[in-house]
Amino acid sequence: MQPSQSGRLSSQAMAFVLAGGRGSRLKELTDTRAKPAVYFGGKSRIIDFALSNALNSGIRKMAIATQYKAHSLIRHMQRGWSFFRAERNEYLDILPASQRVAENKWYLGTADAVTQNIDIVDSYGIKYVIILAGDHIYKMDYEVMLRQHAETGADVTVGCLTVPKAEATAFGVMGIDNDKRITSFLEKPADPPTIPGDDAHSLASMGIYVFNWDFLRDLLIRDSEDSNSSHDFGHDLIPDIVKNGKAMAHLFSDSCITSGLEEEPYWRDVGTIDAFWSANIDLTDFTPKLDIYDNSWPIWTYSEITPPAKFIHDEADRRGLAVSSLISGGCIVSGSEVRNSLLFTGVRTHSYSALEKVVALPYSQVHRNARLTNVVLDRGVEIPAGLVIGEDPEEDAKWFRVSEGGVVLVTKSMMDQRAAKLG
Repeated sequence: MQPSQSGRLSSQAMAFVLAGGRGSRLKELTDTRAKPAVYFGGKSRIIDFALSNALNSGIRKMAIATQYKAHSLIRHMQRGWSFFRAERNEYLDILPASQRVAENKWYLGTADAVTQNIDIVDSYGIKYVIILAGDHIYKMDYEVMLRQHAETGADVTVGCLTVPKAEATAFGVMGIDNDKRITSFLEKPADPPTIPGDDAHSLASMGIYVFNWDFLRDLLIRDSEDSNSSHDFGHDLIPDIVKNGKAMAHLFSDSCITSGLEEEPYWRDVGTIDAFWSANIDLTDFTPKLDIYDNSWPIWTYSEITPPAKFIHDEADRRGLAVSSLISGGCIVSGSEVRNSLLFTGVRTHSYSALEKVVALPYSQVHRNARLTNVVLDRGVEIPAGLVIGEDPEEDAKWFRVSEGGVVLVTKSMMDQRAAKLG
């Protein structure tokens, strides 16, 4: 049985979302937008998952710190997340790096992004702060983590993924004792510590931290005065608390939200082209690893007003059809085949074209007789008639970005450069 809203710790908490990352591993997908603003799942942006988790957990005070290429993200927040009302004691503030502290001082690290906005956090009158990364895909009830934090009297509670030991070398890894107290924090260790009683798995940091605000406030001020600090939670503050205070691990499996269809806790960092493509295409599976149809834990976002998707033509070689695919509003599949693909809002595919395992971002177009396989189309890309992508890696690499896994990323600038060279 869920506690009443008045008894929930989330009513005394705020979410501080770090959404300023460059997302450079996503290559040209982040040329015009920050990683948290990258599209995902047919309708959403990546940041919608962290914010929806907070909202669904009962948190009504949020702040989003932005920095690099923030316009697309800020516009999305204004359009999709403007329903918070101050008269209900609800707040959502967008905090760009605006040189509030010094004229030459942008956000120097994840901790500094909070330090520069201490006065704003003070104004919320909250007891707990949840620090969140704005660039991961997962469903989690933060109330469960808040309760563990309060019950254990921790200085910090760190959200942790259980990962195979061999994969833990890519993460910040927690060593813990039998009471889940963190005894060590190692960044990308060659030989990761394992979970007590389980030599095959390690605990990796999710970049989610719960603090009492008064404790964190003092810690941030001390850190800001340390010239040797990089002012980062993972590099500076968390290791210091592990050494000198009480840091506790919270297992993601304890608070992960599942609908009953997911076989295991779902968390993805879609920070590369391959990971982004794969996570989107996975949604087309008969039983996807992530259930985005779960109405009990909705993913809130900006809902554009669009007509229904439309499928036209029904001839032997010119039939508008989609199989094992997600087709968003405003799409027109005209005499073309779409298989195991995900089409965002307003995508158009024209007669005799074929799409297989394609992630097509909003308002892209595929003209007649084109064939696409294992492709990501950026927003607004037009694929000319007859073009074949995804079947000849050498030819694709002349014009487009081909990932290590063989996924082809196509952007408008790439198409423009190709058109200019071919005349």
